[in-house]
Amino acid sequence: MTRTSAVSLIRSRTLSDVAEYAYAATAPAESRLIFLAGSCPLDEHGNTVAVGDFAGQAAKAVENLRTALADAGASIKDVISTRVLVASARQEDLVAAWGVVRDSFGEHDVPSTLMGVTVLGYADQLVEIEAVAAVLDAPTSDGPAGTPSG
Repeated sequence: MTRTSAVSLIRSRTLSDVAEYAYAATAPAESRLIFLAGSCPLDEHGNTVAVGDFAGQAAKAVENLRTALADAGASIKDVISTRVLVASARQEDLVAAWGVVRDSFGEHDVPSTLMGVTVLGYADQLVEIEAVAAVLDAPTSDGPAGTPSG
């Protein structure tokens, strides 16, 4: 089945341009939304990787996010918003994680929230990335968008 990104990024002309992301994004009513669980820095065995390394954990979380998106029939270009959680009260730790996430999205700089939290769910976990994506499913011989016939 062919999929097309439905995401349109909106840039504000009246808000500050210091933000490293679009301030808003839209998707048409006929798009299929994909809500992704928080992507964690876990390896295939469920072990936390890059212990103590905010940037390393962000990189693994992005890698796992890409895998979850692919499994749902989407890509990083289909993401419409993110929330990046960093277990730290230090701004430089948040910035280290954010730099990796921002760079992984390139020109597709979706609306994002970066927040410091006290603790995350797995042992030694420092970073988690939540995301929502939107795609347009092209009709196929299987039936209407995203639904098999039969």
